[in-house]
Amino acid sequence: MYPISPQLAAFVAKTESFTSDDSSLAGLRQNYDRMCQVFTPARPEGLLIEDFCLAGVNVRSYLPTTPTPPNGWPCLLYMHGGGWVVGGLDSHDFICFELANTLQVLVIAIDYRLAPEHPFPAAYDDCRAVWQAIQAGQGPYAIDLQRLVVAGDSAGGNLAAALCLGLRDDGQPLPRAQVLVYPGLGGPADLPSRRDCMDAPLLSSADTDCYLALYLLGTEKPSAYAMPLLAKDFSGLPEAFIAVAQFDPLRDDGMLYAERLQAAGVTTLLYPGKGLVHGCLRARRQVPEVDRLYDYLLDYLRSEGMTQV
Repeated sequence: MYPISPQLAAFVAKTESFTSDDSSLAGLRQNYDRMCQVFTPARPEGLLIEDFCLAGVNVRSYLPTTPTPPNGWPCLLYMHGGGWVVGGLDSHDFICFELANTLQVLVIAIDYRLAPEHPFPAAYDDCRAVWQAIQAGQGPYAIDLQRLVVAGDSAGGNLAAALCLGLRDDGQPLPRAQVLVYPGLGGPADLPSRRDCMDAPLLSSADTDCYLALYLLGTEKPSAYAMPLLAKDFSGLPEAFIAVAQFDPLRDDGMLYAERLQAAGVTTLLYPGKGLVHGCLRARRQVPEVDRLYDYLLDYLRSEGMTQV
């Protein structure tokens, strides 16, 4: 039903082999962690990786061992995916390695609190606290605040977009750019991708509903900081790189967000993700169409000054 390449189909089959009959929260997290471990490459040489706390939130830094640039490190603040429910620092080592090593920039990944134990606004508050600690110079590294980008995939893309909205609304310093990869942005249930990709590989429409319900547990009226597409005004936001996956119920969230940013005068680059599925970032160097997404993403970040040169 979904015309994906043989290489991507093999990646999907390997990923799906980690599902089990244990649908408990603990079982879900355990299976996800096992799957992530299998897709995590060896730590690259030439990176100093440290876990520490910023503003009471656990973070992991990925620092090139080259000398600190004169104006401080260009820095990517990364928010992991996992439906706000699964994942953590280990689950997204793979992309943080890639970004830090290839671009030779500092990457800081945020271990935000997970739902349903900590529903909205816990994850959002944690990301915002880390942002403000970095702005206040509280981290152990010299950071170039003019070259500070927020990035995230899936639920992490939601958090990155929400952070930009919250900072703009409060008149706070904004990131240079926001990088959102197949983000879940709280789009309406009647978007075509919800129907067309209802049972898409690795993420179904029912899955997206379930994760969002756990994230919004106890929230009476969701705000734009939980569901960024609820925002009334999209002007004055940082420029954006938004990558969607063709066969993903969340595809139209990213496309609609890109449209609204562009209509509000925000420079936005939309990558259509032809032939891709949700969660495909882990297929780096296994699937040519995923490598093409990385090439575009890395080129975009270089164009934003996210490199030492």
